[in-house]
Amino acid sequence: MRYFRLLVLGNGISAYGSYLNMVALNVFVYDATGSALAAGLFMAVRLATSVVSGWVSGRLVSAYDRKRLMVGADLCQATALLTLLLAPDGARPGLLYALAVVTGGCSTLSQVSLRSSIPEIVGAEHRVRANGLLVTGRSLAMIAGFASAGVVVAELGYSAAFALDAATFLVSATVLFLLPVRTRAAKNPAAGAAEGSGAARWTARMLLGTAPLLMAMIAVRAVDGLGSSSHNVALPLYSAGLDPEHPATFISQFWATWAIGNIVAQQVIGRVTKKSGRTPGERAFALGACVMSAGFIVVFSGLPTVPAVIAALVAGAADGFTEIVYVSRLQSAPDEQRGRLFGLSASAENTGFGLGMLVSGALLETFSPLQVVAAFHGLAIVLCAGLLLWLVARGTGPTRTEEAAADRDRPAVPEGSN
Repeated sequence: MRYFRLLVLGNGISAYGSYLNMVALNVFVYDATGSALAAGLFMAVRLATSVVSGWVSGRLVSAYDRKRLMVGADLCQATALLTLLLAPDGARPGLLYALAVVTGGCSTLSQVSLRSSIPEIVGAEHRVRANGLLVTGRSLAMIAGFASAGVVVAELGYSAAFALDAATFLVSATVLFLLPVRTRAAKNPAAGAAEGSGAARWTARMLLGTAPLLMAMIAVRAVDGLGSSSHNVALPLYSAGLDPEHPATFISQFWATWAIGNIVAQQVIGRVTKKSGRTPGERAFALGACVMSAGFIVVFSGLPTVPAVIAALVAGAADGFTEIVYVSRLQSAPDEQRGRLFGLSASAENTGFGLGMLVSGALLETFSPLQVVAAFHGLAIVLCAGLLLWLVARGTGPTRTEEAAADRDRPAVPEGSN
């Protein structure tokens, strides 16, 4: 864990750059083109690239050194931002969509690589704690990135924002490169070649026939993406309705409280896991997802500020809890299968989020923020309740050990592999 804390720091710096990048680039696209359609197209290209990159990343992570992939992803994003920074003003609008492809693809590749590597870096027994630290780092980075983006752009300009973005990725790449960590299990070269030649068949077999519970959890995360998109799109409208003169006030309160909830979840789950020696299982995941969606619905129900903030705190804690449990559960799969699972998960989550952005934006033209958020998060609650009933019918314990989880849902090894 000693080296992992430095990795968390580097990842947090990179995440800060990503969130700063998200705000600064979206505003820059609109300012450079003067078109809301162009700004929407930029976001659509980035999301579409993230979806496609999930499938590609799964195969890359299974075949190549993950540490090099993460370093390369950070360097590619830094290079793309520096290219935009150094390009003449007239050439910048044309480079934006190439930048959307690079940032969307590389951020997904980096995420899949890191999540797949955690058990090898810290050991399987420490992965819950490690995932919690990553959630905390990313939550703090999100608050810092969103909070500082407006100030950086307004006071220093877009060039300074792009330079700062690039610097965060260079720092992250340097930290990763210097850390003496192993990111994948030892592997028989002959088995690796056989696995690569039958990758498509092996993946289909794994998904369709041998890991139905993991597929159900991934489906829940995809629907959670729909819910997440709804409250992201509805939040500015709802906040403006609460205080038209200060529309950013409630947004700031919401995200700050949400991040605090995430951090609290990391602390709680870390202590519980250390004390009990067991990892919360699929029932905890389903219950946590239900609480999370219910919390987001309550936030938009028109309550006074204090109860609404408490609901945001609960939603943030449940969000952080379910993510830690979910990621830790997928990490219980064997190393050679983990990359494709996380690649599929990234594609599913990004697809849900992107589709939700489009649909919820259209629905908000007719319906209230509460109605839209309740519909999307209500769908997630229904799916989670169905998963919970299925788990109860199967007799799955709520605190089953990770070894039992891996044994029961471990996909069969295809012919030609060890």
